[in-house]
Order: sequence, then structure tokens, then C-alpha cells
Amino acid sequence: MDKIPMTKAGHAALEKELKDLKSVQRPAVIEAIAEARAHGDLSENAEYHAARERQSFIEGRIQELEGVIGAAQIIDTTSLSGDTVKFGARVLIVDEDTEIELSYQIVGHHEANADEGRISLNAPIARGLIGKSVGDSVTIVTPQGEKNYEVLEIVYA
Repeated sequence: MDKIPMTKAGHAALEKELKDLKSVQRPAVIEAIAEARAHGDLSENAEYHAARERQSFIEGRIQELEGVIGAAQIIDTTSLSGDTVKFGARVLIVDEDTEIELSYQIVGHHEANADEGRISLNAPIARGLIGKSVGDSVTIVTPQGEKNYEVLEIVYA
């Protein structure tokens, strides 16, 4: 299996989620199933079926997280530096048409969250920014058409 690049913070967040699933959510759903069984006929017991679906989701997520954590290649972004954009960089860009500034950190797929400014290494904008320097312009093809950005700042922290 290929290694999955991940920041220390992203790795810690996945481990925290895994711990919660195993120590809090799994026991809670097992208890909910036992309670629902106590109500009798399982064929028409909506609580039982909902708890079993929840258990299935939890077990699947546990397996997924264990696989991702096991294949993680943790990259310490505080030890990175340079003048070009690479994994872990926080990049300040400006839309050359609207003058709106955007800030993104380029992270692994499993820790990406666009609402929090973390975009996946595989996202079109991240792929377009990789290797660029301050002052460089980049054209990104988006579903809304081509967008032109200029790199204003690159920070590793």
C-alpha cells in the first residue's frame, strides 16, 4: 500500500477520532442494540435496525481509519522551508480578476477541509500551486471556468 502524506495535526485528529469511535461510540451503540433487543420483535423494531446501521458505520469507519493511520507518512511541516509551494505550505493567493485573497494549507486527502482552509494535495488548485513561487501566476481550471491566481505568500509552520 502506498504511503499517505499527512501533517502531524491531521494524524493526531484521525487518532483522536479513532479513539472516540472505539472507546465511546462503539460501546454506546452496543448498549443501544442490547436495549432495542429487550423491546421484543426485532423484525419491526426501528430502534434495533437504526442501532445496527450505526454499528455498521462505526465499524467501517474504524477499519478505514486504522488503514489510513497505518499507511500514514507523517510530515513535520515546521521543519519545511523554501521559496516554492509544496506539501504542508500555507499559501496566500489573490484572484487576479476579483482581487479576493484566499489562504490555503496543502494537506493530505484525509485531513482536507475547505471550510477551514485546508485543501487536499490532489485538489486542482493545490496541484496548480505546487512548485510555484511568490509572484507567480497560475491558471486553475474549475467547474466555473478558468481562474487566475497570483501567489502572494508561502509560509511553512
